[in-house]
Amino acid sequence: MKNKFDITVKDKFYQYIQQLQDQITSGIESIDRKAKFEEDIWKRPEGGGGRTRVIENGNVFEKGGVNISGVHGKLPDSMQKYFGVEDADFFACGLSLVLHPKNPMLPTVHANWRYFEMYDQKGNIVDQWFGGGQDLTPYYLFDEDAKHFHQICKTACDKHSPEFYPKYKARCDDYFYNAHRNEGRGIGGLFFDYCKASEDMSMENWYDFVTEVGDSFLEAYLPIVEKRKDLEYTKAQRYWQEIRRGRYVEFNLVHDKGTLFGLKTNGRIESILMSLPPHVQWVYDHHPEAGSEEERLIEVLKNPVDWV
Repeated sequence: MKNKFDITVKDKFYQYIQQLQDQITSGIESIDRKAKFEEDIWKRPEGGGGRTRVIENGNVFEKGGVNISGVHGKLPDSMQKYFGVEDADFFACGLSLVLHPKNPMLPTVHANWRYFEMYDQKGNIVDQWFGGGQDLTPYYLFDEDAKHFHQICKTACDKHSPEFYPKYKARCDDYFYNAHRNEGRGIGGLFFDYCKASEDMSMENWYDFVTEVGDSFLEAYLPIVEKRKDLEYTKAQRYWQEIRRGRYVEFNLVHDKGTLFGLKTNGRIESILMSLPPHVQWVYDHHPEAGSEEERLIEVLKNPVDWV
C-alpha cells in the first residue's frame, strides 16, 4: 500500500494530455487543410468529464477523434471483480485517438496514453499504473512506412530502456489480434499496460517514458501522411479499404479492453465509439486475389514482422 495520495503524478499527467491534444489536433488540421476539429466538452454524472475533438469529411481524414478524459468515483462492481478488490474508488485519465484517412493508400492510426489510480475508503492509493501505445493499420502495405513508424517507436523506447521496444512491440502484436480471424488488426507498434513503480522504475520514470512516446506520435505518423495522401486509388482499392475497416470494427467491439472499460464505467458512448469508421463493409467469405497486394497484406497480418 502506498502511503499518500500522489497528486503530483496525476495532475502532471492530466496537464500533459491537455497540451498533447492541442499539439496533435493542430498538426492534423495543418496537414488536412480543410476540416477543423469540432470540440465537445462533457461531464460525467458520477465524477469527471472530458474534451472530445472530432474531425470529419476533410481533404485527408474522413473521420477521426482526439479525445481526453479524466473520470473518478466508485469503481463499478464488474470492474471490482475484474481487479479483485472491494469498495474501491478510482481515478483514470488519458488521451485516445483514432484517425481514418479517406485514401486507402494511407493507414489508419490509433494511439492511447493513460494513467489509473485506485483508492481504499480512506483515500489512500492502493494501486496506480500507466499504460498506452500507438499502432498502425494499413490497407496497402508500404514497407518503408512500416519501418519508419516502428523506428520512431524504437527510438522513443531506447531512451529509457533497450528492453522496452522488443517487449512492447511483441505485446502490441499479441494484443491487437483478431483471434476469431487469425490475423492482426494491423502492423502494430507499441502496447504497454500496468506500468507500476518498481526498483528499476519509479512512477516519475514511467511518466517520462509515456510522455516520450506521446511526444513521438506526430513524428511517427505525419511523414507517412505527407507521402501518401495524394496518391491515386481506384474504386476497387476503396472497396478493399472498407472491407478491412470491418476487421477494425470487429476488434474494437469484440476484444478491446478500453471499449469494455468505458462501457462498464458508464463512459460517454459517443466518445467511446468515436473510433469506428463511417464507411465499412462486411462481405461474405471474401478472399483477395492470389498474388495481389491485398493478399500480401493478409500474409503479413498473419505473421508479425520485425520491422527494425
